[in-house]
Amino acid sequence: MSTNSPARTGARVVLTLLAAGQFLMTLDSSVMNVSMAVVANDLGTTISGIQTAITLYTLVMATLMITGGKVGTIIGRRRAFGVGLVIYGAGSLTTALSPNLTVLLIGWSLLEGIGAALIMPAIVALVAANFPRERRAAAYGLIAAAGAMAVAAGPLIGGAVTTYFSWRYVFAGEVVIVLVILAFLRKMADVPPVRSHIDYVGSLLSVLGLGSLVLGVLRTSEWGWVVPKPSAPTLFGASLSIWLILLGMLVVLLFLRWESRLVRRGKEPLLRPVMLRNRELTGGLTMFFSQYMIQAGTFFAVPLFLSVVLELDALQTGLRILPLSFALLVSAAGVPKIWPTANPRRVVRVGLVSVLAGELVLVGGMDPGASAAVVAIPMLLIGLGLGALASQLGSVTVSAVPDSESAEVGGLQNTGTNLGASLGTALVGSVLLATLTASVISGIEENPAVPESVKTQASTQLVSGVPFISDTQLSQGLADAGVTGATADAIMQVNTQARLDALRNAFAVTALLTAGALFFTGRIPRRAPGSKKDEDEDEDGEGVVADREEHREEAEQGGEKDGEKDGATTGVTAGVTADEAVDGVPEARPAAAPGPATRHTTEPLAQAGERRLGEGRPSDAARE
Repeated sequence: MSTNSPARTGARVVLTLLAAGQFLMTLDSSVMNVSMAVVANDLGTTISGIQTAITLYTLVMATLMITGGKVGTIIGRRRAFGVGLVIYGAGSLTTALSPNLTVLLIGWSLLEGIGAALIMPAIVALVAANFPRERRAAAYGLIAAAGAMAVAAGPLIGGAVTTYFSWRYVFAGEVVIVLVILAFLRKMADVPPVRSHIDYVGSLLSVLGLGSLVLGVLRTSEWGWVVPKPSAPTLFGASLSIWLILLGMLVVLLFLRWESRLVRRGKEPLLRPVMLRNRELTGGLTMFFSQYMIQAGTFFAVPLFLSVVLELDALQTGLRILPLSFALLVSAAGVPKIWPTANPRRVVRVGLVSVLAGELVLVGGMDPGASAAVVAIPMLLIGLGLGALASQLGSVTVSAVPDSESAEVGGLQNTGTNLGASLGTALVGSVLLATLTASVISGIEENPAVPESVKTQASTQLVSGVPFISDTQLSQGLADAGVTGATADAIMQVNTQARLDALRNAFAVTALLTAGALFFTGRIPRRAPGSKKDEDEDEDGEGVVADREEHREEAEQGGEKDGEKDGATTGVTAGVTADEAVDGVPEARPAAAPGPATRHTTEPLAQAGERRLGEGRPSDAARE
């Protein structure tokens, strides 16, 4: 591993470049979401066509993340980052010049998706290569903040550029940013590539499994979760979404079994399943998944309140959300700077409590007289909370394994965040629309000002779903349908209250998700990576010995060859720090007498793991 770290000035340049890369990866979707109507009209297609492009972009990016991380290990992280930027830049240029939907799909959905799958895992690995352990928390926090800022600033940028210039300038600007990053690429320290090969069967299984899972989740808004919506595709009477989700889960399970089979045979897998038994790593990945699920749900519901209920334009909506980005940036950068050795578990819990407080304020603020000011305090609280999570999680996950496996961790991390964001949007969106439909139908049926004929018509025609529309849109629709006077006023009041009920339930769901995430923080370590003693001291003291035994068993099954190849990973997961796993496990005491041939290569690691795990706690023998 390369040990040369850049000087402070060089480190700032590297951090700026990596943050710019993360900003680019996140900007596209948020810009496209506010520009769909203009883009569709410009390309001679429909809103549905642009939504298809957004879905395919997410699919390509999410399904190739694990493979992209492995490619980075083989060709080098910096080279993978550079190749990904070239592909991404080519896709942005193609998108900027696209004359129709087909070219847009090739440029944005395909090329940019492939580029992002190479870039995002490489960003995680390059932080590990360029920053010492004690500075990684701040670096990962700022990079995560750059992504969140892109989500918040996307509507602002997209709205301004689309309104005053053209949406094509956004993608042309991305090409310029890509060229700037490429010009400074050599300033980054790199980890030497590892001679290996791609597990093509595993790659295919991961693409099929993750693709089915993400596609099923993304299409729930149009097809339904289990009960199919009208005209939606079905299989055995159920929505196709649930079948895709189940298929994806089964294929992912098959992928993990296949990878375990390769390890037992001493071959190189796409992903070592033993990594998923690492308590610290899985704890960090679970929190990443939860963070992006909560974040996506919030960014789905808040703009609806501002742009539909209050009818603010894209610029005003973006300005109201912007405080979240600034609070997130301050928190992500400030926590590691002010408290460099803060307890990561405590910081994550405090962050989740701050997010929970912000969501609860939003739940209580959804009243008929609510103005845009009601989101100000929640945006600050949620931003501070998400920033606190961002300041810890990146460093926690990467520090759980040797730096040589940071690219694979990057692939897992970004797969989790993409899946979390997709599920958060789908779940909150489903609750919002279901509540809106139920509230509108019940409100119309219970309102004496609405004629019986309108009630009957509403109960049959609206049962399939009520669109979330503004008062202006509804008023125009009622006028076109010939509904006027007291009846129109009554329906307008029903719709106003139903929208608030739907938003209140949507924010309540995000609050429940946040509260639920608190129950999974036990696997986050108490000590900051890079501190004097950074191994995880579990609250309940369970699971560590079991993890060690699972790793030892897998190493024994793999034989001597596999034991030598997996030594670094086994050492870390058994309780040895990442530095020891990379530099070699020190011999703290004489080795035990040689055992069977299949055990002698793993015994020193097991001894070292027992020695490290035994610090400050009784040994296994003493407990027995």
